[in-house]
Amino acid sequence: MSTRAEAKATVEDISNDGDLNTAQTQISRKGFCSVRHGMALILHLCNFSILTQQMNLSIAIPAMVNNTAPPSLPNASIERPPTGSPNHWNETRQAPEAVGPVYDWSPEIQGILLSSLNYGSLLASVPAGYLVGVFGIRYLAGAAVFVSSALNLFIPLAADAGVALLIVLRTVQGIAQVLTSIGQYSIWVKWAPPLERNQLIGITISGSSLGALIIFLAGGVLCQTLGWPYVFYIFGGIGCVCSGLWFLLIYDDPVEHPFISTRERDYIVHSLAQQDCVPEWSVPIKAMMKSLPLWAIIVSHFSEYWYFYILMGYTPTYISSVLQVSLTESGFLSALMLGVTFICTFLGGLLADFLLSRKLLRLIVIRKLFTAVGVLLPTVFSVSLSWVTSSFSTTIAFLVLCFAAGSLCQTGALLNFLDIAPRYSGFLKGFLLLFSQISGAISPTVAGVFISQGPQESHRIGSRVGMGERDVVPEPF
Repeated sequence: MSTRAEAKATVEDISNDGDLNTAQTQISRKGFCSVRHGMALILHLCNFSILTQQMNLSIAIPAMVNNTAPPSLPNASIERPPTGSPNHWNETRQAPEAVGPVYDWSPEIQGILLSSLNYGSLLASVPAGYLVGVFGIRYLAGAAVFVSSALNLFIPLAADAGVALLIVLRTVQGIAQVLTSIGQYSIWVKWAPPLERNQLIGITISGSSLGALIIFLAGGVLCQTLGWPYVFYIFGGIGCVCSGLWFLLIYDDPVEHPFISTRERDYIVHSLAQQDCVPEWSVPIKAMMKSLPLWAIIVSHFSEYWYFYILMGYTPTYISSVLQVSLTESGFLSALMLGVTFICTFLGGLLADFLLSRKLLRLIVIRKLFTAVGVLLPTVFSVSLSWVTSSFSTTIAFLVLCFAAGSLCQTGALLNFLDIAPRYSGFLKGFLLLFSQISGAISPTVAGVFISQGPQESHRIGSRVGMGERDVVPEPF
């Protein structure tokens, strides 16, 4: 605490001497070379790692499932026939070639497996938000990144042992990942100057889009060359490396960071001097329950993530079953969509800060505008998919636009909780994540039921159900 007091005193001296504007100008000229932008890059990489671990089952499951065998025990597995087998040609035409065991999992079981990650997040979101808000994120979230990554290495063994063990492992992964998901927002309460908050968070969360892009791009190739187990080995190993970088470079407070310059530290502390961000043990639960802005944000999170989990979990299945493309081509097409999302998430944060710093729009107007565009355009394009499936290029274009426009919500309603109560950002994010994970636990399972009815009809119904849920998103406050 004495260090922070000294930092504030230094800033006051700078202000009294009339040199604060000079200090701010010099700091801004550092651009992406500043410590805060370096931390954003590390968080970007951690988000990349976590998202690849969340999505690797979605991309690998077409190679893990025996689509040609009659229904049998849920955890039964077989090996693909060898290349020289007389049945090899027919086998590769009916299902993607893969190296590794293949399981007879029904669409319903596949939906449960995809949802199991959210079961753990659902259990841990509120307690994790409270712990992050009180104790900080450096050690809690850093350990969580490592645990999730280490468990990812054991998924192939768990799949061989049976569906039950795989569900348990994925549930524990979800508990670990929720700490990182909450902490990445809480850290910017003390690190992000108000006029840079959108871009710093945009850099951070764009790692998720990049992770999805890479797993879609490389996942299918890995499944058909090295074998689907290597999807889990490679991205689990990357996560372990990211956890090491986390412990080395991430700190809860700028006054504690050993590598930050005095001028940058003073600039950050001064810019946040009017913001009350000191965490407390007590949380005003009753007042929160009566807050209409908070309930609007809750509905926004539930609706946005309902659509997000359906879109992310079943895009490869939609492309391969409706558009009739191979696993590798499906990966490349999905990567195209995620590449656009990555760019739009990053640019959305820059655009929001530009509009705010130039005083072209107020913060509340920016939140409402980005939310409206991020909800309405994907709604139109998603509902229209059922009428354009005869045109391959139009279908892909509509899917790309769904991903691109939807990314703007990351700078809209999904970030609004930091505006209304920065002191309780950890608890609020955990509380909001509870509703997001409820949505994530339900939506893939519901989609799995629809898929069991047949590809064309199921995706037509599924798109309308998903977008009907999304149309109720209220305006941010």
